[in-house]
Amino acid sequence: MTEVTMKLDGPRRAARSSKARSLVVLLHGYGASGDDLIDLADMMGAGLPDTAFVAPHAVEPMPYPGAAAYQWFALSERDPEEYISGTRSAAPALEDFLDEELQRTGVPAERLALVGFSQGTMMGLHVGLRRSVAPAAIVGLSGVIAGARLLPGEIACRPPVMLVHGSHDEVIPVAAIHLTREALAAAGVAVDWHVREGLGHGIDEEVVGLTVRFLSEHLT
Repeated sequence: MTEVTMKLDGPRRAARSSKARSLVVLLHGYGASGDDLIDLADMMGAGLPDTAFVAPHAVEPMPYPGAAAYQWFALSERDPEEYISGTRSAAPALEDFLDEELQRTGVPAERLALVGFSQGTMMGLHVGLRRSVAPAAIVGLSGVIAGARLLPGEIACRPPVMLVHGSHDEVIPVAAIHLTREALAAAGVAVDWHVREGLGHGIDEEVVGLTVRFLSEHLT
């Protein structure tokens, strides 16, 4: 799979205070868009008043007409090899976007946090753990790590990570959180993890609360 180098863009929310001191990048899942996640900024902003938010649309429009929907990479086999080849393909475009957004906001690279949902979790973990400057934190919601066996040889930094997964996730089974946390721990990454009882493949107020508390700890 070839690398995707297109420019990313998406909706933004400015910091509620006068100047952004940190940046949270929200990475949506398969078949969604940045518009689907940017509302999280409105829910999280009160607890993170010095934080700017951005939710880029993924690199590829979905191959059907209608509402705006994107994918970080195509899913046909839904197997580990497809996950790692896909994240590698999309990573350069996301890397460029992060660097440009940090420059645009004037936020230091060490005060960046990535929050991914589903396929966005794969992207956040892949790119975030390979940054030359460690992000302040990574949050993975209802996702799974791509290329777990490759991480020890490729990891470049070890930011704190929080994983949250619904016990009744019908898209990515809850077992994914255990695979992911074990892979991260084996690579020396500090992992905070939570199984949200009764939750399917989604984000609820409790998950948002967990995310705000974790980010507040590492961004303020």
